[in-house]
Amino acid sequence: MLMEMHSHTAEHSPCSGVSAVELVRRVFAKGVQGIVLTDHHYLWPVEDLKTLRRNAGVPDYFLILSGQELRSAEIGDVLVFGATVTLPRGTALSEVRRLCPDAALVWAHPYREGRTPLAEELLDPLLDGIEIFNSNHTVRGNTRGLQDWHRHRFTAIAGTDTHGKSYAGTYPTYFDHPVKNIAELAEEIRKGRCRPFFKEIPRSGANTQVTEVTIGTKGMDEERERIVIKSIESRQKWRAAERGYQIMKAVFTHGFDGGLYRVPRPIDEDASAMTLIEQGMRGKSLFDKLLAASVEDGMEYLRLTARWLAKLHNCRLMITSSDEFLERESKRVARYIERFVEVRHPQLRKASEIAEVVLDCEQRLVMEAPAIVQGHGDFHPKNVFVGQDSQDNRDTLYVAAIDFESSLMLPPAFDVGCFLSQFRNQFFSHEEILRNFPETIFLEAYQDAAGGVGAGFGRQVELFRARTNLSIAAYLIKLGLGDSEDLWRLLVEAERAVTYFTGATSV
Repeated sequence: MLMEMHSHTAEHSPCSGVSAVELVRRVFAKGVQGIVLTDHHYLWPVEDLKTLRRNAGVPDYFLILSGQELRSAEIGDVLVFGATVTLPRGTALSEVRRLCPDAALVWAHPYREGRTPLAEELLDPLLDGIEIFNSNHTVRGNTRGLQDWHRHRFTAIAGTDTHGKSYAGTYPTYFDHPVKNIAELAEEIRKGRCRPFFKEIPRSGANTQVTEVTIGTKGMDEERERIVIKSIESRQKWRAAERGYQIMKAVFTHGFDGGLYRVPRPIDEDASAMTLIEQGMRGKSLFDKLLAASVEDGMEYLRLTARWLAKLHNCRLMITSSDEFLERESKRVARYIERFVEVRHPQLRKASEIAEVVLDCEQRLVMEAPAIVQGHGDFHPKNVFVGQDSQDNRDTLYVAAIDFESSLMLPPAFDVGCFLSQFRNQFFSHEEILRNFPETIFLEAYQDAAGGVGAGFGRQVELFRARTNLSIAAYLIKLGLGDSEDLWRLLVEAERAVTYFTGATSV
C-alpha cells in the first residue's frame, strides 16, 4: 500500500499554497492509495475529512487520514501519527510518549539544510522512524539518508512535505500490509513494516559497486528523482573515478548542464567513504535505442551523438595535462600486448607489430599536429544515453555521455575513431544495424558540427580505429575469447586501418 505521509494544506498550514481538495486530487492522480495530512499542530476532525473526500471526488478506497507535524523541544520537526490530541509547539518527545503511547513518532526532514544526523540521534529510542526522503532535502541529503538507512537499519519512511500542487505525492511510503485508519498506520510504523517507495538496482563492477536509485512514483508528469551512487572499494580505483568525476564537473559547467546535450549532474563526493554521487539519466543507451529504433529515429540519434562529441571538442577545454596522452597510451598499449603474451596467443606477433606502429604514429601525430583537446577517451554507444524529459514531447529529446575516467587531452580524431570501431564491433552481430546506419552518418555529422577538421583528419580516424580494435582484441582475451573469429577479424581490420594511415603523405 502506497501512502503520502507528509503534506500541508492551505487551510491549516500558513506555509502551504495548495488547498486540501487539490492536494488529495493530485496525490490520487499519482497512483498512491492514501494520504496523511500533517498540518502544523493541527488534527483534522473526522467529519472534516469526510467532507474533504466528497469535495475531492476520490473513491472510497483512497484513504484520507490526519496526523500532525510537531515542533518538538529536542530535535525540531517530528511527524506524529496516531495522537489523539493536538500537540502544542515545544512539546518534548517524552511527553508525547506519555500522552499518546500508541502514536508513531518520525523525525521529519533530518537532512534539511545540509544537516548530517549522528547515529545516536537516528537511533533514539523515542523515535519510531526517520524520514529519509523529503522534497526539502537536497539530492545529497536524500542520498545520505538512504546510505544511513542501509548502514544503521532503522525504520524509514518517505514524505513529500507538500506545500504546492506541482510535486504532490512525489515521495510516498510503501506499507507491507493495508491499513484502514491512523491507529493501524501508526502500529505498522512502530513495528517497522514500511519503507520509502523507490527502486534500487545494484550493479557491480571491478572494485566498484554502482547503485541506481529511482525515488517515488512516476505519475503523469514523470518527475522522479534519479541518482547513481558509486562506492569504490580500492584506493587506486578511487583516484581514477574521482578524476573522472572532476572532469565531468568541469564539462557540466561548459554547456552540458541541460538542453539537447548533457552530462550527468554531479551531486556529491565523499573521499573518506570513496563514494561518488551523480544524477541518474532518464533514457537508454544509444546501443539499446538503436536496436529498437526506426531508421529515421536511429539516424537522428546517431547524428545527435556526433554533434555532442563535436560540441565537447569545440569547447577547447584544458582540464588535464597535455603530456598525459602519450604517456598513458604507451602504458595502455603495453597492457594490451601483455594479454597476448600471458596466453601465448598465436597472433602475438601480428598484435605486437600493430601496437608498435600505432604508438609510433601517435607519437608522430602529436608532435607534428599538436592541436589536442579535452576528449572523452572512451566514447562508444554504451556510454551515450538518449532520453526525453517528457515521453509525450519530442522537443525534450537529449543525448548525454557518461564515464569520463579515460578523458585526456587528445587529438579529436581519437574519440571519433574509438566510436566508429566500437560501433562496428558492438553491432557486428546485428547486420541490419550496420546496414541501416552506415558510419558515414556519424562521421559527416561530426565533421559538419566540428568545423574545419583538416585534410588529414580521415586518416587520423583510421589510426585510432586501429588502436581501439587492438584494445577490444585484448579485452576478448581477458574474457577467455581469444580463440574467437572476432579477434582475428579485429586484428586484420586494425592492420588495414593503420596501413591506410601510414600510407598518407601527411597527418
